[in-house]
Amino acid sequence: MRTRTLAAFELKRFGRGRLPRAAMVAVLLLPLLYGALYLWSFWDPYGRLDKLPVALVNSDKGSAGDTIVSGLRSSETFDWQQTSAAEAAKGVENGTYYLSLTIPADFTARVSSSSGEHPETGALKVRSNDANNYIVGQISRTVFNEVRASVSAKTSRKYYDKIYVSFSDLHDQTQKAADGADDLTTGAGKAEDGSATLGEGIDTAKDGADELASGLKTAKAGARSLATGLGTLDTGAGKVATGAKQVAAGTQVLADRVNGASDEIAFVKKHAKEINAAAKLVADGSQAIRDGLGTLPADTAKAVREAKAAAAQLRSTYDAQCPLGAVTSQCKALKTAADTADDVADLTVQLQTYVRNSSTAIDTLRDDLGTVHSLAQQLATADIPKELDAVVTKVNDLNDGAHQVATGARQVSTGLHTATGGADSLDTGISAASSGATELAGGMYKLSTGANSLTTGLATLTDGSGQLASGLHDGVAKIPDYGTKARDARTEVMADPVQLASQNLHKAPNYGTGFAPYFIPLSLWVGAMVAYMLLQPLSKRALATGAPAWRIAVAGWLPVLAIGIAQVLALLAVLHWALGLQMVRAAGTVGFLLLVTACFGAIVQWLNARFGPAGRVLVLALLMLQLTSAGGTYPVQTSPEFFNVLHPLLPMTYVVEGLRHLISGGGLWPVWRACLVLSVFTAGALTLTAWSARRKQVWTLDRLHPELSL
Repeated sequence: MRTRTLAAFELKRFGRGRLPRAAMVAVLLLPLLYGALYLWSFWDPYGRLDKLPVALVNSDKGSAGDTIVSGLRSSETFDWQQTSAAEAAKGVENGTYYLSLTIPADFTARVSSSSGEHPETGALKVRSNDANNYIVGQISRTVFNEVRASVSAKTSRKYYDKIYVSFSDLHDQTQKAADGADDLTTGAGKAEDGSATLGEGIDTAKDGADELASGLKTAKAGARSLATGLGTLDTGAGKVATGAKQVAAGTQVLADRVNGASDEIAFVKKHAKEINAAAKLVADGSQAIRDGLGTLPADTAKAVREAKAAAAQLRSTYDAQCPLGAVTSQCKALKTAADTADDVADLTVQLQTYVRNSSTAIDTLRDDLGTVHSLAQQLATADIPKELDAVVTKVNDLNDGAHQVATGARQVSTGLHTATGGADSLDTGISAASSGATELAGGMYKLSTGANSLTTGLATLTDGSGQLASGLHDGVAKIPDYGTKARDARTEVMADPVQLASQNLHKAPNYGTGFAPYFIPLSLWVGAMVAYMLLQPLSKRALATGAPAWRIAVAGWLPVLAIGIAQVLALLAVLHWALGLQMVRAAGTVGFLLLVTACFGAIVQWLNARFGPAGRVLVLALLMLQLTSAGGTYPVQTSPEFFNVLHPLLPMTYVVEGLRHLISGGGLWPVWRACLVLSVFTAGALTLTAWSARRKQVWTLDRLHPELSL
């Protein structure tokens, strides 16, 4: 009998009555109970979270709580029911609410304190009850973490915005300080230059003061000499005036006697020698007076030059050291010395003017003195008795000249007396000026030292202010100055510095699509397991006829394969059109599941064929091992090591991986690998089934009397 005939014979047994037909329909639809119903119940649980009643308690006395309540209600995450704290606690305890969220009374105050002196954190209080539902508690933690992050970000934005505003204020104030330091550096530089110039001027003034002191010492010696000479000249002039007066008186007496009485003439003649001697004295005296009058203009001119030179030097020094009428002690001393020198110079000029104005009188006096000298000389050598008559005439002339000389001598004596007083004043003034100039030189030395110290200090100030300005400018460059847009952008980043830029390469649209690769092979395994509860894994007729073992194995496998194909088509039709399962590679998914049902059927067949009734227990046990080690829900790495060892050894592992890439998309290597592994399992299971069929053709005591029957 052919293999197809044997397979068809097995299937025909289920078409002979209502009950067999119903059993066949149940076998075909049984995978829907596992696949479709399970997936339907898990299809999109997160899309219906808004049906979960959750208590919301807002005890906040500020505005932050109202903002959170408004945001939660608009999010539609849960069915938020605002209630009191007592009702919320009672509802979570008895199951009315799955959980509760409480906003405390001081929440606004705490979150607003982040910009104050004593910042505090605000805490949202969540209460859950795993006795109501453990999964809801896990979901709520994720949702409330997002709520906490959102509230923290909004609070941080206000805090960081104030920080960035403070940065801008600090930048502006530091910029002003830097500008002020620049101005200080510029002013200090100018002050340093002015101080250097002042120091140079003071040094020059110091040199001038030294020269002035030296010149005034020389002028003081000259003024002393001038005063002494003029005093001597004044004394001589007084004596000359007295002598001239006496000569005039004598000549008057002489003239009167000569003119009045002959007795006197006789007397003269008698005393001719005495007259000659007196004339000799007159000649010598008049010559001495004449010589003294000759040096008077030169002496007064020299005094004028020295006085004017001293006054000019003092005035120049005062103008140079005391600009704009400064009133320091040194300047006062200089001004006093300059004024005194000017007065002395004026006095010497007056004396010179007087001498010049009296030059005619002095010249006349000198001439008269010359005449007196000549006449007196002649008289001294004359023969008086012989020339007495002529002498009478000349005596009269001499009398007249003597009177004129007496008058001029008196005038010269008066002028020289005045000049002597001026010379004394000049000497006193120059002495005072010399003392002031010495003090001025000492003050200038101290002032020069101070000016140099000032220049050094200003140089240090300039360097320091320059370094300060440079440091402040560097600081300004490092202090950020954010505009409104930049500040908002940075506040946004600082408030929420890390964002998740998630990218799902092949995203499953819902929970059902994600779990389909796990529940579909489960349903197909159960379908094969139930099919072999109704069908024989090995045809007894074929075993009895002695058919080849491989034919017996394939004949027992093909009916379940046919049923599995129907199961696959029915299951995918319901999942796609009823539940909305979208498959990236629909045709590939169908073909792959046909290979899966062929593999599962071959494995279940072998276990039943080899172990008989005990094989059903092994099929169920193998199903449990595959479900726990396939990684269909959580990654297998999160399971104990035992399941990690089983993971690559069982076929459902590769089925789950292949279906994920066929339904959601991705590379096809896991699919091809799964096809290779499933083909190997199928061929191996059929081979083992054939070997079991070969053994079944030999009867043993164990087959006649099994130890256990199910």
